[in-house]
Amino acid sequence: MELLGLTPQLAALFVGFGFMVGVFFGFFGMGGSFLVTPTLLILGYPAPVAIGSSMAFVFGTAVIATLKHHDVGQVDYKLGALMFVGIAVGIEAGKMLVFFLEALGRAEVVVGSAYVVLLAAIGGVFVRSAAGGDSADSADSEGGDGSEDDIPDIAKKIKSYTIPPMVTLTDGSKASMWTISGVGGGVGVVSGFLGVGGGFIRMPAIYYIIGVPLAAAVGTSLFGALMSGAVGAFTYGLSGVIDLGVVTALLVGSALGARIGSAATAYVDEDDVTIYFGVMLLLASIAVAAGELATWLDAPVLDTVSFVLLVGSAAFVTAVIFYYGATAVRNGTRVG
Repeated sequence: MELLGLTPQLAALFVGFGFMVGVFFGFFGMGGSFLVTPTLLILGYPAPVAIGSSMAFVFGTAVIATLKHHDVGQVDYKLGALMFVGIAVGIEAGKMLVFFLEALGRAEVVVGSAYVVLLAAIGGVFVRSAAGGDSADSADSEGGDGSEDDIPDIAKKIKSYTIPPMVTLTDGSKASMWTISGVGGGVGVVSGFLGVGGGFIRMPAIYYIIGVPLAAAVGTSLFGALMSGAVGAFTYGLSGVIDLGVVTALLVGSALGARIGSAATAYVDEDDVTIYFGVMLLLASIAVAAGELATWLDAPVLDTVSFVLLVGSAAFVTAVIFYYGATAVRNGTRVG
């Protein structure tokens, strides 16, 4: 018996994985959509299907996230709208590259290799941040006051170059349309090519390049993920490569996981578990590499190792968050 084209076992797997991704989204402020595409690739889905389905998943999770930040006034809709054209063009360019590589029979290899580098880089940043005692962006964003002092020096330097046309943002500051379009286009290409929301690139770019206060940068980045997901899901959907069964199962799980992850932020200090998240991403990088080697060496056992590393590491970090949260609740302690 199948549900939306999925066997009960596969449906349960995607609901469970979606739940874990939702926990990461609610707790760390990023959806973990960069784990969805490599998981689908490891399970044997063609690259266009894996990327298109991931983009549709990004859209669903971003809608919930944007509404949450809208309620506290942390979304610059004007900036998001201005970035839209660059995002749309970039996603289309990324999609065209994927289908070009698919026609050459190289899409899975190239996308998989890109994920090896990407996950290793992000994981390294998280581990280094945790080891150095730095606060994570998402934690800081919740307490940011949105003042001009919240803008980094490099952003102030970039904003000092007035290259017309200049536009006035919601916070009253000005930014060059060239800067805004460049950020949108760059993030769009990454989103369209890898099937991710691009928040790990877009949020820092909005903060460090465009110069939006951190709290608003997080909310606006999520609004950008909503647009990226909508455009990506539409363009890939037109090509008929989105697996609605996979997307539905992932969204069912993430809807519950995001609520639990958000609630956990009140009890768990993000710095306590950030290093585990970073290690998980490093293991995910190894998992994707093992999956690529499985194809090159025709060694099915490496596919199994890859899958266990990817899902197992995600399950471990979810369990760590639950453990810290349960301990804090039992002791009656809260963050802040």
